[in-house]
Amino acid sequence: MNASAYAATTIRILKQLRADHRTVAMIVVVPAVLMTLLYFIYQDYPTLPGQPSLFDRVGISMLGILPFIVMFLITAIAMQRERTSGTLERLMTTPVSKLDLLGGYGSAFSVAAAVQAAFACAVSFGLLGLQIKGGISLVILVAMVDAVLGVALGLLASAFARTEFQAVQFMPLVVAPQIFLCGLLVPRSQLPGWLEAISNFMPLSYAVDALNEVSVHTTATGLMWRDLMVVAAFAVVALCLGAATLRRRTP
Repeated sequence: MNASAYAATTIRILKQLRADHRTVAMIVVVPAVLMTLLYFIYQDYPTLPGQPSLFDRVGISMLGILPFIVMFLITAIAMQRERTSGTLERLMTTPVSKLDLLGGYGSAFSVAAAVQAAFACAVSFGLLGLQIKGGISLVILVAMVDAVLGVALGLLASAFARTEFQAVQFMPLVVAPQIFLCGLLVPRSQLPGWLEAISNFMPLSYAVDALNEVSVHTTATGLMWRDLMVVAAFAVVALCLGAATLRRRTP
């Protein structure tokens, strides 16, 4: 990687994001709006004495899942647009390498992910009353890493799409199985053995596990850090695979 090319790519993408108000609104506002909707869905749901509310139990997981979904969608479409518009082909004739390009995308969207996670947590904990035992800063950290994972997988998925519509079609293939098996609907330990084994190879499972650790412990645990490192490792591998499969343009 070339440091100057990497920095220039990051700055260019951040400027593009800042000029695209609709995308900024989708990145920052949509997770907070969906968390608000979730709050009203579970507002009148009965809670057993001494047990956390259903909103608390589901909401903490959604703070990791929603950024992952939003960033996957936006990144896959944005990279595909770079390819079909010819921008990517022009960039690849310059000293900018594939790793510079993907690293710049990852860094720029990481900044957006940090803002997104902070805003979603501010709304969830400050306005909606989401309650956990751990620190909010740890939730923001896990949500941000999960959003970066969405960026990495979005970049990887875009390499196999020929149109923006095809990039969107990867969502059911990449995102939906992870949501079903991450422990949100049914605890992973209660899944059939073969499904639990599959869930062990899905990064969103570890993100949800990390958030659950934060929700029930007052301080960061070794298991939380392990799960977070697994998510980060998946993101790095996805970025490397994305660089290996990146094409200048769509055939």
